This record gives sequence, C-alpha cells and structure tokens, in this order.
Amino acid sequence: MKITDKHIMFIATGGGAGRAKTAPGTVGTLVGIPLYGLLSFFDTPALWPVICLSVIALIILAVVVADRAVAILNADDPGCVVIDEIAGFLVTTAGIGFSLPSVILGFLLFRLFDIWKPFPVRYLEDTLPGGAGVVLDDVAAGIMAHIVLRVLLAVF
Repeated sequence: MKITDKHIMFIATGGGAGRAKTAPGTVGTLVGIPLYGLLSFFDTPALWPVICLSVIALIILAVVVADRAVAILNADDPGCVVIDEIAGFLVTTAGIGFSLPSVILGFLLFRLFDIWKPFPVRYLEDTLPGGAGVVLDDVAAGIMAHIVLRVLLAVF
C-alpha cells in the first residue's frame, strides 16, 4: 500500500482534529488523551520500556509526518498539523498513572508550556527545520510539563 498525501494529512491532523476552526492545537492535544489511557496499561516498572519506546516511536513518526505535511502545505508550521501536540502530551504524561487529576493537570501544563514557549521551546521551534522544528519544540514543552506534573502530583 502506498502512503499518499491524504494519509499523511490524516495522521498529521490527528484524524482531522487539527482542522478545528477554533484552537486546533488544543483540540489536537485532546486526541492524545485516549492514547495516554492506552499507554497507562503498561504503567508498571517492568513495562516502562514499552512506554518509552512507544513515545520515542511516536516522536519519530511525528517528525517524519510533520516534515511531509509542511512540504504538502508549503508552510513552516501549519496550525492544522497537531501530531506534534499529541506527541508532546504523551511526553508530558509518559509513565504517570492515568487519573482525572493527571489528565487535567497534564493537559493544562502541556498547553501552558506549548503556548508560552519558554527557552528552549521557542529556540527549537525557530532553529530546527521542517518536521523537527514542528515537533521537537512540543517535545521540549512536554518534558517541562512532565517535570512540573510529577512535582505537583507528588506534593498533592
């Protein structure tokens, strides 16, 4: 089966979530919640490598797909491409037990860091070309949100 531009755009837009008229990045992040729930089934120390490898594989897929979507749309960071938000949210929640507080806090923290873009998030977005620039800034935002989420969940 040949992967067409239509397939790439379906994946890049999170199954169409990125085509939302309002806040496509936020809507796209919501697509990550069921994936987080799915990965949480592997949330035991013995299966942590499964979570890590799954998130790394998704990041690699996201870079490849975003790079192709950027070329298809002839735009630097098209708003409809939300696979980066999905990957960033999964970085935020990787290895954290699935619960209502972790979903809500993880979602809010990831969106905060993704929108705010503190260093090095903005730097990565501005410096890296193509799909790497689209995705790796969200991965950096996800790492920051992950650290804050772990601290908040430990304290409260």
